[in-house]
Amino acid sequence: MSIDIHVPTLGESVSDATIARWIKKAGDAVAADEPIVELETDKVTLEVPSPVAGKLGEIIAAEGETVEVGALLARVEEGVAGVKSAPKQEAPKSAPAKPADETPAPVAAAAPALAAVAIDTSDLSPAVRRLVDEHKLNPANIAATGVGGRLTKADVLATINKPQATPAQTVIGVATNAPAVPRATPRAVDAAREERVRMSKLRQVIASRLKAAQNSAAMLTTFNEVDMSSLMKLRADYKDAFEAAHEVRLGFMGVFVQAAIQALREFPAVNAEIDGTDIIYKNYYNIGVAVGTPQGLVVPVIKDAGEMSLADTERAISDFGLRARDGKIAPDDMAGGTFTISNGGVYGSMMSTPILNPPQSGILGMHKIEKRAVVIDDQIVIRPMMYLALSYDHRIIDGREAVSFLARIKEMVEDPRRLLMGV
Repeated sequence: MSIDIHVPTLGESVSDATIARWIKKAGDAVAADEPIVELETDKVTLEVPSPVAGKLGEIIAAEGETVEVGALLARVEEGVAGVKSAPKQEAPKSAPAKPADETPAPVAAAAPALAAVAIDTSDLSPAVRRLVDEHKLNPANIAATGVGGRLTKADVLATINKPQATPAQTVIGVATNAPAVPRATPRAVDAAREERVRMSKLRQVIASRLKAAQNSAAMLTTFNEVDMSSLMKLRADYKDAFEAAHEVRLGFMGVFVQAAIQALREFPAVNAEIDGTDIIYKNYYNIGVAVGTPQGLVVPVIKDAGEMSLADTERAISDFGLRARDGKIAPDDMAGGTFTISNGGVYGSMMSTPILNPPQSGILGMHKIEKRAVVIDDQIVIRPMMYLALSYDHRIIDGREAVSFLARIKEMVEDPRRLLMGV
């Protein structure tokens, strides 16, 4: 019996996905619950398993194609023996696409040769066919970048948006403030050494959201520095006992999350957002913790972090870190954040200006701990110092509030006893 495999529900506000890769090929044997295809949305990457054991039959949607929720992906022939996949077939996952095959030809160059071709939409996916019909386009005049020369939804959207793009429009989800500048033709010797790879949906959304934050918010950044001596000593003294008692390692991020929550209670505007002409003050603390992955930056959210102990916070951070690196973060894990903390110090960043995560009004940037000469009680001493940066929306947060918020975090980190005492 043939079993249809459809695109599953992808999470709140996510209506489509891109076929990142087929883990199994047509004719391969599959086990029940074994992943057969990897989908990439604008938030996460997820695997679709086979509901039954058998053989992967017809593959309907090709790699690179955009498919909507409920769309048919493939069929599995239940109980039929298939060919066992060789283990080495995982290698192409990280291999770049062949530039010569995947680089789309310029639309303008293809149009004259294909202008006379009759319009045929029979082999298009429903989503692509709908866009073509609505905008009265000839698919023959659109450069196809899908596997096997198939036309994808992204190809059609690019053609729709590109010719008369206004400054407020977006192209393939990436916001712009000005018409795209045509890329200069590189020298032949340089072109041969270039590699063209389509942006992932996650990377497109990252680009769009970061640009949107700059366009919509009156973003400003204030800086301070914190002496990490006390916190580092606290960690050195109690890390073994902490891990033995709570079965999780004691890090710095958990302390900064707890310090941020205390500061947010004292300066509620930093935990608020603007909705039209209203300010929404949030009496709860959902803290986003930025995590870098091979696919891009993701920001899983610790829900109700204000109700957690330090040990609970560290468990949540550890769990998110592991799942993010394995591509197991769900869309709901990244929803509902009220404030974000980003630690560029793990990559060696000494100072940066983090960009807001809309609609949030504040983001805290941590940086590299570095020994520096500082003056304490008129004496020059060597201390482990860290620069802190707070980017904030000046429309809702005044400079006094931003500076005071950051100074409050500095106080608590330099004297962690304040966190225990709530002072």
